[in-house]
Amino acid sequence: MRAQTGHEGERQASLLELHGVVKRYRSADEETRAVDEVELTANAGEMLAVHGPSGSGKTTLLLLMAGLIEPDAGTIRYRGADLATLDEQQASDRLMLEIGFIHQTIRLLPRVSVLENAAVKLMLAGVGMRRAQARARPHLERLGLGEKLARTPEELSGGERQRVAIARALACEPALILADEPTGNLDSRRSREVIELLAQTVREQGTCVVLVTHDTEAARIADRRFTLRDGRLAHERLDEAAACRAVGS
Repeated sequence: MRAQTGHEGERQASLLELHGVVKRYRSADEETRAVDEVELTANAGEMLAVHGPSGSGKTTLLLLMAGLIEPDAGTIRYRGADLATLDEQQASDRLMLEIGFIHQTIRLLPRVSVLENAAVKLMLAGVGMRRAQARARPHLERLGLGEKLARTPEELSGGERQRVAIARALACEPALILADEPTGNLDSRRSREVIELLAQTVREQGTCVVLVTHDTEAARIADRRFTLRDGRLAHERLDEAAACRAVGS
């Protein structure tokens, strides 16, 4: 049975909830609210897109959602559980088994094959090497890397390395994918393929995708779109989204 999307029937229980979330960064003479009183609910089976200018807090927001940094105020709930109440093992399991994080900065193991890089998270989670590689291989092939499985990151272009990182995130079949500019190093054709693959993952697996992007075409296919400016998150109405695309912002 196909996973129910955000457009079909009654929604499932919220996967991720942010309530009054604040994250501050302090320097010697000033305080910056990278995330300022953010309210957001994300559901299984939908894609959310967040865009905004550089320095607006987008990456900080994803790190908070992943539990990689702690908020200064507010609560973040995942499957109903407050992240602040998770012990170290529970938090580690969540990151390993439940979340696919596609970082803006590409993080691959040097001198390790493409296939092993894509399978490494599964292996760290206890999946045997052959099975992990078998699960990772189809994602690499769909991303155009089927003939480069034995190559190492040093032999790949920046765009190819980014696609390996995307395949690694998808191979675990996570409930939540947090994607920080996943098409930033890709040409227009590969960008479209990646976004279509993420959208297909939402439809077929009921995954929730939160996508930070400057790519207006990528944002256009999201179920909901948001703007983040100076740490403040605002829902973007369809007419506002169309206006942003018209001016290329």
